[in-house]
Amino acid sequence: MRFAYFDGRLGQGNVTADQPLRAGGPGQLPGAPAAVIATTALTKRYPGAVTALDALTVTVGPGITGLVGSNGAGKSTLIKILLGLLPPTSGTASVLGTDCTADGTRIRMLTGYMPEHDCLPPDVTATEFVAHLGRMSGLPATAAKERAADSLRHVGLYEERYRQVGTYSTGMKQRVKLAQALVGDPRLLLLDEPTNGLDPAGRSSMLDLISRIGTEFGISVVVASHLLGEIEQICDQLVAIEGGRLLRADTISSFTQSSEVLLIEVEEGSQQLAAELARRGLEPVPYQKALLVRLAGEATYDAVRDAVADLGLPLNRMEQRRHRLEELFSDEAAPAFETAGGGDVR
Repeated sequence: MRFAYFDGRLGQGNVTADQPLRAGGPGQLPGAPAAVIATTALTKRYPGAVTALDALTVTVGPGITGLVGSNGAGKSTLIKILLGLLPPTSGTASVLGTDCTADGTRIRMLTGYMPEHDCLPPDVTATEFVAHLGRMSGLPATAAKERAADSLRHVGLYEERYRQVGTYSTGMKQRVKLAQALVGDPRLLLLDEPTNGLDPAGRSSMLDLISRIGTEFGISVVVASHLLGEIEQICDQLVAIEGGRLLRADTISSFTQSSEVLLIEVEEGSQQLAAELARRGLEPVPYQKALLVRLAGEATYDAVRDAVADLGLPLNRMEQRRHRLEELFSDEAAPAFETAGGGDVR
């Protein structure tokens, strides 16, 4: 089921400046862009003592936002609640200023939804399917056909629009699902695992499409995925959840910013180097195949360089370490002295 909203030409909705994404209460600063999504203590429990969402509180601003978490983390449940298709057990959620429980129909008028699973009828053409959903959203027949053609052109299926959907490849079917999400000129897109089942080339093409929709059309996009590399590639901001709880919400740049830690990796002799750095007062910490030392200006670089040279060791790399998105879900703890980039919000 899909509802859409038509308020002008495709991609020419309200364009607002990027707003940083904040974990915590949904209050807005004076003059700041309105939140696209806001939840407060949002909880969803299913029979059998299964908790899909647990007191989730987060505010999402305009732009392209990644919703990440492992399978079963609660991403799809959150999307269903945001669409007004699933009532929460407790807490509140709003989309574009509209309460999800009180007026789900209006939210679905303003939002385009791309489901994860294959739900396309095989015996109709892409044009017929997308135009039909345009009619369901309230468009007149002629306008629905024109909008369907525009949407299919944007996703690269214009030349294949009269083929039956059942003859399409997996990548083409994913594009049809994206086209039907666009047909009503939404202000927000909710995309659930949009690269599911695609090969590397298809994934890259889909990510390019999503990026273009968010940047050129000015439509806010939420991409739910368990593939962190994809999120880092196209998103401005990120919400990370695990077990229905919020791990952290912030901009991508904040997640991956440089830390005040220097990473040193040598081809051989790592233990010798660790002893020499300790003798020079640097307190190295083993990390995977490398050593980490606290960075205290140029003097740290000089001390490491001199230690490596004095020992005659082959240096593979020496660089200021950057945080990685994978660390949010990794069982391997970061070094205790590495605190740059902020802690997780739980």
